[in-house]
Order: sequence, then structure tokens, then C-alpha cells
Amino acid sequence: MDETYGQRRGNETLRPAGAREPAADALPARAGGALLDRTFGRDDIATIRHAAQDRLKASGFSGDRLHGFVLALNEVITNVVLHAGGSGRIVLRVDDSSLWCTVTDAGPGIPQHYLSPPDVPEAFEVGGRGIWLAYALCDEVTMATGPIGTTLGLRMALPAA
Repeated sequence: MDETYGQRRGNETLRPAGAREPAADALPARAGGALLDRTFGRDDIATIRHAAQDRLKASGFSGDRLHGFVLALNEVITNVVLHAGGSGRIVLRVDDSSLWCTVTDAGPGIPQHYLSPPDVPEAFEVGGRGIWLAYALCDEVTMATGPIGTTLGLRMALPAA
């Protein structure tokens, strides 16, 4: 049994990510538009993390808020790969007041007892830090989950001009 989400699955349940979206550097970086919109799989975690960081820097994000947000989205996409079938979609966008990241998967859903903000993990506890970090590093975390998949949203307010 996997202590995080129940019975552990073998590689036979991993699904390919399907057709790739345009490369991150081919997408326009503009307020209200997608900075990054693509599918991902196991081999894309580092690529997504670097693309997100580059796009956010180009949009004026910097410092601890930038690094915290990138860490939170890295944890969320890693959870998709490990616990939700191996592939998903990430959309990163900026509006007038916030930075948004939406990650969607087609996994079995998150069990009910993981849906409320988690307590601080114990020092030697294995796993359980991804969602906790997202809550700790972002201004808002939202989840919609069910047997056909999960959408997790991360929001960080933009610094005042």
C-alpha cells in the first residue's frame, strides 16, 4: 500500500501524455494570456519547471515569490506523475492582479482526507509534502476532484506596482 494515496500502481497504468502543445518559448507572454499551456509526462517535469520560471521572470516575477511558486507547481506536477496516471496539463497565466497555475489530470481523484489544508508533515514522514508546500507557498490553493480526474489551482497575488 502507498501511504499517500492507497494501493500503489505499477508502470502499466502510466499513460502517455499524448500530443505535445507548442513549446513554451513559442507562446506569447502577455497579461491575460497563457504564459505556458501544455501537456506533460514523467520526462517533462524539469522542462516544465524551467519553462515556467523563465516565463515568470520575463513577466517581472522575481525573488522568493518566484522561487516559491515554481517549487509549488513542481510539487503539484510531480504528484500528477506519481499518483494520477503519469500525465497531465498545466496552464500558467497572469491577469491584472494574480499569477495562476492550473494543473489537470485524468487520475482517480484525491481521497477525501487529503482535501483540506494539510498539517505540517512530521520530520521523518515519507511523502506528504507536495500539497503542504503548495498551501504554504501560494496565496490560494483550490481543488476539484472526482473519479475522472483532478484540477488543482495555485494563485499568487502580483506585487503592487
